[in-house]
Order: sequence, then C-alpha cells, then structure tokens
Amino acid sequence: MYLRSRGFWVIYDKSTGRSRGFGFVTMSTLEDVEAAAQQFNGYELEGRALRVNSGPPPPRRQDSFPRGPRGGGASFDSSNRVYVGNLSWGVDDLALETLFSEQGKVTEAKVVYDRESGRSRGFGFVTYSSAEEVNSAIESLDGVLILGNVIRAIAA
Repeated sequence: MYLRSRGFWVIYDKSTGRSRGFGFVTMSTLEDVEAAAQQFNGYELEGRALRVNSGPPPPRRQDSFPRGPRGGGASFDSSNRVYVGNLSWGVDDLALETLFSEQGKVTEAKVVYDRESGRSRGFGFVTYSSAEEVNSAIESLDGVLILGNVIRAIAA
C-alpha cells in the first residue's frame, strides 16, 4: 500500500536535542490518514509501540496564529506558550483563559478561527508569564476532557 505524506516532523527537546518521543505527519488525503492510522497504530518501532492519532489538518500559513516577529506582529515571548489541540467547537478565548488560568498567570489565550467561516479550527494557544507555568499547565491539563473532547496540551 502506498501512502502519500506531505511532510513529517519529529519534536526534539530544545535543551538536550533528544527526541521527545512524538512527531507529526501531514498526509495528502483523509483516506491516507485513515489508512496510516490503521496500518501503523500499534506498530513496533525500535522496541516501542507507536500510537497513531489523527487530528485536524495543520493551519495554512496565512491563517495560522502569529508566531513572533516572523509571523507578523505578535510581541509576546513564544517560549512560554502552550499549543492546545482537539478543542470542542464551544471553547472560546475566555473559556480557554479561564481553564488555563488555574495553572498560572495567563497573558494571552487565543482560539484560532477560520477566516472564511468564522468557526473554531479546533486548536489555540495559551501564553504564560513563565516556563514553570507552561510545564504546570501541560502536566495538569494534557488529556483532560473539556466539553466532550480530550484536549492535547504541548509546548508550542
């Protein structure tokens, strides 16, 4: 079976340079996503079983959340930012801020919306004052059930 991927990324720890044990693959079609999940979920690679999940497609560059000076105008420190994925359609900026403020001082909480439809794209970003707050939020909130969806919180 031939699966068409458009790209892949392995996520590395900034301080050690070692893999953090996960990555992302962008597939060409929804059918390829489903086939890859079926074929590779549970597949053993270097002694570890892969866990394959599917999610929303990555944002197009022009619709994506600003990422500092190169992204067009955001002035906050992106090193203290959490990516929050698999958000329920009902989660807005205020709900995201309220949930994540339990873990520290939130300086910004943004759900990313589609420009054309105005509908949530199912992910957002939360920015904190410190790296310690980011780590606390990830540890406490990754995998929590919110409005029927289990959210994914990782360092952005």
